[in-house]
Order: sequence, then structure tokens, then C-alpha cells
Amino acid sequence: MPETAYLSLGSNLGDRTANLREAVAQLDVAGRLLAVSALYETQPVDVPDQPWFLNCVAAIETDKTPRELLQFALQVEAAMGRLRMREKGARKIDIDVVLFGNLVVDEPGLKIPHPAMHRRRFVLEPLVEIAPEARHPILGKTARELLAALAGGQTVRRL
Repeated sequence: MPETAYLSLGSNLGDRTANLREAVAQLDVAGRLLAVSALYETQPVDVPDQPWFLNCVAAIETDKTPRELLQFALQVEAAMGRLRMREKGARKIDIDVVLFGNLVVDEPGLKIPHPAMHRRRFVLEPLVEIAPEARHPILGKTARELLAALAGGQTVRRL
């Protein structure tokens, strides 16, 4: 039975807009693309000494399992030339599965909901744009509520 999954995409190397468009175009292989947010220019959070990111969130309806969807995202990253030189460092493309229906998954290498999504404005603002009522299955709050509760300090500009 298909589930709706939300993926956060980011790029801060090369043609960031083209990188995001290419990655989103490939999501159709994983399922039916339901919605894509606008692009947001965002300040790096964990490693500040790198170029700013462009981010968006995409919603897809998929028959894949959470693990299969993660593997698909990693294959797209690799095909687009992502190199993992530094943890949370600059990257051509980054794709994270942030929500997968109402599932909670805690396995080695796969945590859904994404463990930091509720603290990241660059995830929450585009998520609220396309799915304000999407609910965090552990915290029980909607994306809109999580965004409203977020402290300041992260610069995110809608393009």
C-alpha cells in the first residue's frame, strides 16, 4: 500500500538550482511526485564555513519501504557525483527522508522521522509550504506547530 514520504533536498556546490531540479526529476522513479516546495536559500547550520545551501522539500507517494527509499536517495546522490569528504560539509546534493507516513523507524543507518528535522528551519519552512499538517509521529505536532516553536537564529529565505 503506497505511503506518502517527505524528502528534504539540499545543494551548496555548483549550480544549486540545477542540482535540485535534477534530483527532484529522478524522484518519479521512486514513486509519484505529489508536491515540491519553492527553493529556499539557507545558512549552513552545523558547519558554517561553507557556501549557503538551496533547499526544498518534495512529497512522493511510494510503494518502496523506508530502507528502499533511503537506498534510492543514496543512489541518486552517488549518480549526481556526491562525495562525502567531510561530515555535514559542502555537497552537490543531499537527500534525506524526513517523514514516511506515520512510521517510526530506528535502525542502523535509518532513522525516521529524521532525528533533527524539528530543529531545522531549512526543513520545516518548505515542509510547511507543501504539507503544514504533516505530523511528526513521535512529537505528535504538525509541521506548522514545529516551525512556530522553533527558536530564531537560522536564516532561511524563500526564493
